Amino acid sequence: MEDSYIALDLETTGLRPKYDKILEIGAVKVEGGEVTGTYETFIDSGVGIPPRITELTGITQAMVAGSPPLSEAVEGFLDFAGEGILLGHNILFDYSFMKRNVLNLGGTFERKGIDTLSISRLCLPELPGRSLDKMAAYYGIPQEQHHRALDDALTAARLYERLKEEFAKIRPELFAAAPLVAKIKKEGPITNSQKVYLRDLIKYHRIESNVEIETLTKNEASRMIDNIIFQYGKMTR
Repeated sequence: MEDSYIALDLETTGLRPKYDKILEIGAVKVEGGEVTGTYETFIDSGVGIPPRITELTGITQAMVAGSPPLSEAVEGFLDFAGEGILLGHNILFDYSFMKRNVLNLGGTFERKGIDTLSISRLCLPELPGRSLDKMAAYYGIPQEQHHRALDDALTAARLYERLKEEFAKIRPELFAAAPLVAKIKKEGPITNSQKVYLRDLIKYHRIESNVEIETLTKNEASRMIDNIIFQYGKMTR
């Protein structure tokens, strides 16, 4: 059984790590079963937030404007988490997003983890639903801002402690960390010609953007160029 871990939750622009962006990172450090620290930040990815995501999370474009860029936010999380065990409700989702971004920034990210969703499914199969909000309601765990990263990370940590209290003696193997496996390949970096063209497009159309062009992958740069041309048109000389 694990008494020390990092509960992690991300809010993103979608469900696909390869194409979607992290909007918010929330993490809770638990040591000996007690919360000893938190990490929370928005990320200004420079892309539009889909209306459905704003409706779900309450996160708006204005809220992320001026926030740290991806590299700074991810580095802050890595410093906070160290090599700690990760915990989350469907932790592979958050791990896949984080691993992809760490790899593309030139780092490595191999961790062990605990999934409270899997534990909930195995220990409470009779429940009609085992989403984080339903599990919180079942155990009477208060939630102030569901679908916000820090609150969901804290809820996952509290849920784990409640599940452990009730089921650890019966199913101790469920509460041990296991290696997290996500097949993520590092993507090629943006090319010099893409950098030049993208900067020229942004300047030509007078677009306000906080995107860290140097950190984009080749595919991300290509999609960003296509989106700008679709919205604003090509440059005319």
